[in-house]
Amino acid sequence: MLWGRMSQSSQKAHSIRTTPPSGTAFSRDMSAISGKAAMAINYSTSAVGSIKVEVQDEHGVPIAGFGLAEATEIYGDEIERAVSWKQGADLSRLAGRVIRLRFVMKDADLYSIRIISAPIHSAHGSTSSPS
Repeated sequence: MLWGRMSQSSQKAHSIRTTPPSGTAFSRDMSAISGKAAMAINYSTSAVGSIKVEVQDEHGVPIAGFGLAEATEIYGDEIERAVSWKQGADLSRLAGRVIRLRFVMKDADLYSIRIISAPIHSAHGSTSSPS
């Protein structure tokens, strides 16, 4: 199930867009994580918008440490931003598991999601690494 809509303008590619007040999008089940990894997103929010990411198991149950309550709220406009939770951005303990991603978005566009094994440098000058 996906809430939101796909959009395309002359300046931006397709996105999952939520209109005020908020929306939720789910990924398909995946098992692409192996070894040390982190997640990066390409996104844009309005001044009052945000994105939070929850990692769920294949049954839709939030995985401990990766729930919405632990998720860092993301806002702004970046091509590559690390997604993190209270314990950091490292996804290595999810290696080999089937997972699903839940995106809770307020007035935001989500353009892409990547699982990577290299450190992610954000526009804010911080680095998130799958240590």
